[in-house]
Amino acid sequence: MNMKLSITICSLSLFLGFAIIAQAKDFDIASYGGNPNGDITDALTKAWTDACAATEASRVLVGSGTYNLNALDIKGPCQAPSIEIQVDGVIQAPADPSALNGASQWIKIGYVNAFTLSGTGTFDGQGAAAWKSNDCALNPKCNWPTMNFGFNFINNSYIRGVTSKDSKNFHVNVLSCNNINFDGFNISAPGDSPNTDGIHIGRSNGVSVANTNIATGDDCVSLGDGNQNVTVLNVTCGPGHGISVGSLGRYNNEQPVSNVNVKNCTISNTMNGVRIKTWPGTPGAITITDMHFEDIIMNNVQNPVMIDQEYCPSNQCDKSTPSKIKISNVTFTNISGTSQSQDGVVLICSSGVPCDNVQLNNINLTFNGAAVTAKCSNVKPTITGTAPACAAA
Repeated sequence: MNMKLSITICSLSLFLGFAIIAQAKDFDIASYGGNPNGDITDALTKAWTDACAATEASRVLVGSGTYNLNALDIKGPCQAPSIEIQVDGVIQAPADPSALNGASQWIKIGYVNAFTLSGTGTFDGQGAAAWKSNDCALNPKCNWPTMNFGFNFINNSYIRGVTSKDSKNFHVNVLSCNNINFDGFNISAPGDSPNTDGIHIGRSNGVSVANTNIATGDDCVSLGDGNQNVTVLNVTCGPGHGISVGSLGRYNNEQPVSNVNVKNCTISNTMNGVRIKTWPGTPGAITITDMHFEDIIMNNVQNPVMIDQEYCPSNQCDKSTPSKIKISNVTFTNISGTSQSQDGVVLICSSGVPCDNVQLNNINLTFNGAAVTAKCSNVKPTITGTAPACAAA
């Protein structure tokens, strides 16, 4: 046997050996009594427990069919070097909001490294009854309905392929995660479903939302405080309220937000396009810096480009005191399409801490066939290429 052939065979043997070692061990919920048309809460919990304790890469399987699931709280840390839940069926939450016993999230997954949620399946929150009774827009002491997903303290993880449908509240809440990636994820709810934010991100570093379709009744993607290095790429949004940084500043002890990049997105038939929003008359005093919105197509969007430092829904604040949040280094670049309003660009910054270094680069938006106008206060944006000049707000 010649040396080259020997090396090739040895290399192939090593590759096959590593492939066998790397192959995940499967934990099918059917082996735990989880069958279609039944409640799989106990089966899924047991399958996760065994998969988490495995010494090799592990995978929990939920096959085709329709299943029922009550509130689920699964967590690590896991002994398995990686763990995946693959769902190819439809999993339904209880339609009655009270059946979830006040759980903040229907499916809560936390304290895991190298986690993946994958498959072609759908997580149906059956939110219609909760939407009808939701008065949170007017009642700050309301009982918030249950979200579909909570990903908490998760690192180096992926959510891909699956669909979140008709959540009672936010579809996804991301809290204190590092390097978590949504890719090919789908979110679906009617445009009039209240508070059904698609993906809300809080106090996380290195979050990516890519190649994702979001149709919902609130922000498609929203960022709370404490976020760094967030990318939103190739996302289609609509219906909904657009892609938002904020709202911020309502509470004490909020943390700064920095380095957010929104690129190659299409936003259609929404209330807003890309937006930064902060509360006036409230204690929060942080910085928002390095926000970049680029290559965005707007289709029939009510407010395509917006900075709103007087955000005060339902008059729940005192506008006599300006927002304390400082916004700087913001670029809006290559934004085109159609606006539902003449003022397609609205930049309302704080009189207490005016915005610094805001740039409008090639803003080509039209309203009824004519170029949109811009209204600005407490900001002097730099304009390059085609963009509307600012008039006083």
